[in-house]
Amino acid sequence: MAKLERRTNALDRKLHSTSDTVGNFLVDGFHYLALFAIGGTIVWSAVMAFLDMAFAGGASIHDILLLFIYLELGAMVGIYFKTQHMPVRFLIYVAITALVRMLLDDVQQSHDPSMDILYVCGAILMLALANLVVRYSSFQFPNPAPRSESSSEHD
Repeated sequence: MAKLERRTNALDRKLHSTSDTVGNFLVDGFHYLALFAIGGTIVWSAVMAFLDMAFAGGASIHDILLLFIYLELGAMVGIYFKTQHMPVRFLIYVAITALVRMLLDDVQQSHDPSMDILYVCGAILMLALANLVVRYSSFQFPNPAPRSESSSEHD
């Protein structure tokens, strides 16, 4: 009876180990597939925006800021691809650039002062402060280095 129980437990551990391995493989595969799709979409969108600028014969500040947004998104995907960590700062940079783009568009269309301009400037200031908090906290409280499998075996 004890021998059967040991075999059952060993089979159960092997089944769990195999399912964990397959599950991790599928999750990692989805991550890489999604990252390649997002990265490809960013490159495609940036190339199309650039071609639109080239065929128009020039680029406005609005167009250049759009290319900066694509650059930040691409850098964010690249960093996530390498480190498996989402760089929140880059999302903040994208949001700030998008708001500056919106602000410039609003100011170019109507030269009248309005509360909308103050709201957008306030949002940019809040995002800049959020970036400061994120930078300070990551410097003050860095992530611990991940433990490798070989170091956990020696503990």
